[in-house]
Amino acid sequence: MMRLLTGASTDKPFIFLPLIFAAIGSTVLVEGTDQKRSVSWVHAWTVTRDGIITQVREYFNTSLTVTRIIENSNQFSPTSSSASPPSASSESTFKCQQLWQSKLSKAIGKDVPGLVLAI
Repeated sequence: MMRLLTGASTDKPFIFLPLIFAAIGSTVLVEGTDQKRSVSWVHAWTVTRDGIITQVREYFNTSLTVTRIIENSNQFSPTSSSASPPSASSESTFKCQQLWQSKLSKAIGKDVPGLVLAI
């Protein structure tokens, strides 16, 4: 897979050097580079309360932003001067709360694509 993603030869092993760790709820994020710091990577693991890894996401040379989607429910009601009987309607809006952003892709001096992981 490494050769497909980076074009690097598989003769030399890729050594993961983890540098940054973060936990957000059941998601554990680990960011690192290779020894030459020419490749940055992020792993996002979903872990149960028992410590079992149920999902692994891996990103190479990608800037990753982790967000949480929050719903805002606003209640609107007509004014009392309205000719119609009072009633209430609701409207939902959503916003993204940034929880974490990778840093190493900028540190290695490469322009890389950005992705958003919503949890």
